Amino acid sequence: MAKKKEDGVLLENRRAHYEYFLSGFMTAGLVLTGTEIKSLRRRDASISDAYVFVRDGEAYVANMHIAPYKEGNIFNVDHLRDRKLLLNKKEIAKLADSLKDGGYTSVPTKCFLLHGRAKLEIALAKGKKLYDKRQSIKERDMKRRIGDARVSRGESEE
Repeated sequence: MAKKKEDGVLLENRRAHYEYFLSGFMTAGLVLTGTEIKSLRRRDASISDAYVFVRDGEAYVANMHIAPYKEGNIFNVDHLRDRKLLLNKKEIAKLADSLKDGGYTSVPTKCFLLHGRAKLEIALAKGKKLYDKRQSIKERDMKRRIGDARVSRGESEE
């Protein structure tokens, strides 16, 4: 019997796109326990408040909430613990240098499975001002109105 396809986006941090200017995207592996990966596959997790930091030459993600697995009993771990990210030394050095500069942080934007392994897409983020957020809302509304107008006239969306 063929294996079912499990690859795909599990979590997405839409709030990060609204609150930050994102750049420098990287994909990192996640070090998880057995019950954590089961909860993640059930989508019992959240990355909306998570951030990435570097300590002792290793990258970690903090405040990533993965709910305890219901059938996990004694094997469950703390749901808000710092989880190690799997990046090579060059990527960690680049991330650490970018975080030292003022005004930048690193946030996870997506969590997905790739060949059965949990991956996290992280990005460098610089905070938006209130007027930048208003501009983002304005652009989004304009695109929506243009799309609605095309659909009502019968044109195809490109």
